[in-house]
Amino acid sequence: MAISVFDLFSIGIGPSSSHTVGPMRAARMFARRLRNEGLLAPTASLRAELYGSLGATGHGHGTPKAVLLGLEGESPRTVDVEKADDRVDAIRSEKLLKLLGEHEIAFSFDDDLILHRRKALPYHANGMTLWAYDTDGTELLSKTYYSVGGGFVVDEEAVGADRIKLDDTV
Repeated sequence: MAISVFDLFSIGIGPSSSHTVGPMRAARMFARRLRNEGLLAPTASLRAELYGSLGATGHGHGTPKAVLLGLEGESPRTVDVEKADDRVDAIRSEKLLKLLGEHEIAFSFDDDLILHRRKALPYHANGMTLWAYDTDGTELLSKTYYSVGGGFVVDEEAVGADRIKLDDTV
């Protein structure tokens, strides 16, 4: 993957790109993968677990808000920050989440978004796992992502692979 100066300086919500931009991107990637694999419509519920630093500092750094907005299809670059808090409050009170803005599912802020304050995943301190389930509770998809700094996200399939490659196209 080649990195440009525009990748290094990104726009996003929150005090820390590792705790907001990365998790928002990861959640959006998960929701888009559900759609791309034909699993969006069968998804009836979802669970998100935040580990390590994401779980320990979560609410204070805005990570839960970023995850929920990402699941709803928001991007750090284009999210309407004036409406973000109201949207998260609505998800919490109505107990409904609209995946990618298209598919509404039941979602309990207290039961379906877990912050592990003292538990970390092995690869990186900023880890999160998301699961999607159908109406019978059968797992449709699960993915683990790591917010590795600067808004960059690595999924579990890329762990151990070359992370940055020299761009020799010039």
